[in-house]
Amino acid sequence: MTREAAFSITSLTSEGTAGRLAWSVPTVFGVMGGIQLGLGVWWGVLTLLLGIGLALRDARPLLAALALLGAALGFGSERLVTGRADPLAPWLGAQVTLSGEWDGQFLTLEDPRARLAVAPKPAVKPGKLVVSGRLVAPEGQRTPGGFNQAAWLRAQGGVFLTTPTAILVAAKVRDSQAEKGLRGWFRRGLTAGLPQREAALMTAIELGDRNDIGREDFAEGYRIRDGFNRAGLAHLMALSGQNVALITVVLIWIFGWFGWPPLWRYGIPALLLLPYLVLVGVSPSITRAVIMGFTVLAALALGRGRPDPYGLMALTATVCLLLFPLWLLDIGFQLSFLAVLALTLSLKAAGKLPERWPLWLRLALVATVLAEFGTQPVIAATFGQMPLVGLPANLAAGVVMTALVPLGFFAGLLGPAAILVNWLVGPLAALLLGIVETFGQSPVLTWGQVSAAGFVAYAVCAGAGVLWLWGRVRFRAVLGVVMACTVLTLLPGRLHPPREMVFVDIGQGDSTLIRLPHLTVLVDAGGSVNSDFDVGGKTVIPALRALGVRKIDIVIGTHADTDHIEGISGVLRALPVGELWIGQRKTDDPVLTTVLTVAKEEGVPVREARRGDQIASDGVTLTVLWPTGKVWSTEDNENSVAVRVQSGAWSTAILGDLPDPTENYLGLGHLSLLKVAHHGSRFSTDEALLQETTPTDAIISVGRNTYGHPNPEMLGRLGAAGVKVWRTDQMGTIRWPIP
Repeated sequence: MTREAAFSITSLTSEGTAGRLAWSVPTVFGVMGGIQLGLGVWWGVLTLLLGIGLALRDARPLLAALALLGAALGFGSERLVTGRADPLAPWLGAQVTLSGEWDGQFLTLEDPRARLAVAPKPAVKPGKLVVSGRLVAPEGQRTPGGFNQAAWLRAQGGVFLTTPTAILVAAKVRDSQAEKGLRGWFRRGLTAGLPQREAALMTAIELGDRNDIGREDFAEGYRIRDGFNRAGLAHLMALSGQNVALITVVLIWIFGWFGWPPLWRYGIPALLLLPYLVLVGVSPSITRAVIMGFTVLAALALGRGRPDPYGLMALTATVCLLLFPLWLLDIGFQLSFLAVLALTLSLKAAGKLPERWPLWLRLALVATVLAEFGTQPVIAATFGQMPLVGLPANLAAGVVMTALVPLGFFAGLLGPAAILVNWLVGPLAALLLGIVETFGQSPVLTWGQVSAAGFVAYAVCAGAGVLWLWGRVRFRAVLGVVMACTVLTLLPGRLHPPREMVFVDIGQGDSTLIRLPHLTVLVDAGGSVNSDFDVGGKTVIPALRALGVRKIDIVIGTHADTDHIEGISGVLRALPVGELWIGQRKTDDPVLTTVLTVAKEEGVPVREARRGDQIASDGVTLTVLWPTGKVWSTEDNENSVAVRVQSGAWSTAILGDLPDPTENYLGLGHLSLLKVAHHGSRFSTDEALLQETTPTDAIISVGRNTYGHPNPEMLGRLGAAGVKVWRTDQMGTIRWPIP
């Protein structure tokens, strides 16, 4: 945050017209209520009533009518977008080869007119793309803290923009051609003459394309994007008001230096924002910034002064939601407007700092704090962690961004000739990466799932803080409210600590969490065969954080199969771990070698588990049943670590990928719950095992695969034994209480 950037803050914090409610405020509540009702959310009625109530409180019945009109328009917009037929439905499940325009995020087809996601994302530049794979429907949220792909894709569609409805999986690029035109020219300018990492960074900062930067590392296991997240700087790669403010401030300064009148000085930057939006593409944050920026600049050009900030935000949200109704559920949309709403308090907050400090410095300090506090509940609930170094990191990065964003934009306009400018851009980009790398190594505050009570507690605390900024209450009262809300939200977890098993849906693989008040054990952490996707870091860790797991006492790697232990490396890097238990210490397996290397780097002791090893806590005993360690099989599956979990008369067993002959050597006895071995393979869970264990229920951890898991014969054996089957591929993550 710098002196120039204060322009955007003061534009948002002017007092506006006092005593009159902007017509857009009740309208936007009506639009939101209508969208919610269209989605079947009953409390959309309350949102609508709030808009009507605000209008009537202002003694303006006409505004109440606008709220009702907004509700009708919002409802209609939502129905129009969600009610369209899926043009790709006839080809779901089929192997296809598609040709279209790749924008770095979605593939757009001409016939049928459709958009779809591609997985894994092609490592090619945007442009013409021919790609083959299998079309599948997107999945919803399948793990706590997991990504709801179906909801996210639905939110990418609008009234005039086709909604992505499918995913092309196991995608293989057949042909590609780099994009041409203005965007291709601009992209070449951003990267001309720059090293690979700096080029990827500039593409992310100026175009919002994070594909290349997502493949870059600071070091082994330390992704650049993770550094941005941990440092509280992820917003720098999401095009937003910062880009608009820095670029327009430079233009206004240049036009002012030439002595142009306000009509031209502000009017030309306002008009240039429209092609700028076309260049960078539509997204919630940049669309919000362009609409708000255009309105403010147009008002200044016409001599109307700065608009009322709350009316301006409501107008912007109304336009966005009528065009893209499902943005209401989009995290980017929510974060963007919450941050701007918090920034409207900047002048009040700056007034709490010593007046001898320059205004731009006070605004820089409070802006970061307000933006972080304003977005805190959404960030905590979505990402499961809060950066602790956001203030210093943003102050340092803000200074660099002040020069980097305008220079990078100018370089893009120059195209291949940008090498004349990029000798300045390169060192600035490297400096920003250095800031991210340094601050990204700082610890973060992990967060579990945020309940409804948590959101209410946050709202109460935020309300108290606003009243303090307005001078209505004393600071001691705010501290009292915060402490009371903190105690009330922490108390339930302390009174009723978790006691459960969580079978995490990580696709085709295994990961099981055993949670007790004083013991946490993770058995396997999945993996991704023939892919560089980090299941441990991207699936298991978010799930653990959402569940409130901040440390793990024991991690058990059952055997050296990628789909069981590859993700353990990500877990060891992300959370404190007491011990790592393994079965056979193979020396020729690259995945196990990587896990053991990471364990050594993180200072995690490794124990070779053997039959009879045992640990007990809170009335629950975990006993190792296999391996004996005397003779090793040449088949990894037969060397799997198997454990029995016993709590009174209740018991279960986790068997890794043990095949049926070995299962029968364990002496399992009766089991209340059976964790089916090897994802339901034909060679597991034979009739003898079912007769011995007589389980009532069985869990199968399985995902989309080409192995035929779970096998129909094995399912038939379970059915014949009267066992109820619970499958992660059908139900997502399964949580099972331990009596």
